[in-house]
Amino acid sequence: MIRFAHVAAIALSCAAFPALAQEVDAEDPLPAGPPETVFDGDFLSVGIGVGYNASYSGSDDYGVNILPIVQASVGGIKINPRPAGIAVDLVPDPDEGVAISAGPLIRLRNDRTDVEDIRDDVVAAYGELDRAVELGGSVGLSFPKLLHPFDSLSVNLDAAWDVAGAHGGMYWSPSVTYFTPFSRATAASLSFSTTFIDDKFADYYYSVPPANALLPDPDVLPGFQAEGGMQSYGVNLLLAHDLSGDVTDGGFSLVGIGGWSKLVNDAADTPFTSIRGNNDQYFIALGVGYTF
Repeated sequence: MIRFAHVAAIALSCAAFPALAQEVDAEDPLPAGPPETVFDGDFLSVGIGVGYNASYSGSDDYGVNILPIVQASVGGIKINPRPAGIAVDLVPDPDEGVAISAGPLIRLRNDRTDVEDIRDDVVAAYGELDRAVELGGSVGLSFPKLLHPFDSLSVNLDAAWDVAGAHGGMYWSPSVTYFTPFSRATAASLSFSTTFIDDKFADYYYSVPPANALLPDPDVLPGFQAEGGMQSYGVNLLLAHDLSGDVTDGGFSLVGIGGWSKLVNDAADTPFTSIRGNNDQYFIALGVGYTF
C-alpha cells in the first residue's frame, strides 16, 4: 500500500542517521564534532515495519500492512528507500558543509490494484487499476549544524513518470525535514511535504465515469473529471532508538512514526474521496531495523 510504503521509507531512512550526540550531562558533554560511525563507510540497513493506514488514497477504511525496507551505502553510492521503491544518490557527501544529493529513483504505485484490498464495495465496483512503474530522479540539499553540531535541515525534490502505461502521467514532491538527536541512542525528525500531479495522473486515479452498470442507481457516484495540480500536503514525526544505546555501532534499532496528510483540490473533490472516503489521511507505524 502506498501510504505505508511512504511511512516505512521515511522511517528507515531516518533510522540510519550517521551521527548522534552523546548524552548531555556533566560527565559526558557533547563533543566538538560528530564521532566516527558505522555509517561513515559502506553499510547495509535492513528493516521491517507494521503500519496502520488507509487502504487507498482517499479511503476512510484502514488496515494493517507489512513492508520490508533496505538502505545502503556502497563505494560512496547511497541507496535510500522510497514508497515501494528506491532512490540512488550518486553524489559523495563532503566532509564539511552543505551536502548535495542527486540520482535516479524507481517506485511502484499499487493504489487500487487489487479489488480485494478495496474495502468499499461501491469503489470496488469501479474496478481495479493497473500497477504503475514510475521512473524519475531525486535531488536535494542538506544543511548540517543548524542549531548544534548534530542536527540538520534537508530539502528534497522527487519527480517521476509512469513508464508502464498505467496512469501515464507524472508527479513531483518537494519536502523539508529537520533532524535532531536527543541522545547518542535516540533521535527524531519532523518532515513537511506536498505532492503535485499532472492531468493524466489525476484523471486515472480520481475521475469517475457518469454511469456504472454494476451498481444500483442509488449507489452510482456522480460523474467527475479530475485535473492536475496540488494533490496533498502533510507532516510526519519520527522517533528512532538504538537498542544498544549507541547508534554509531550499528545493530538493532526501533522506529515509530505518526503522520497526517490532507488531500486537496480534485483529489479531495472526487466522489471516491468526498462521498465514499475522507480527505484527511492518518497513519502510524512501528518498525525494527538492523545495520551491518
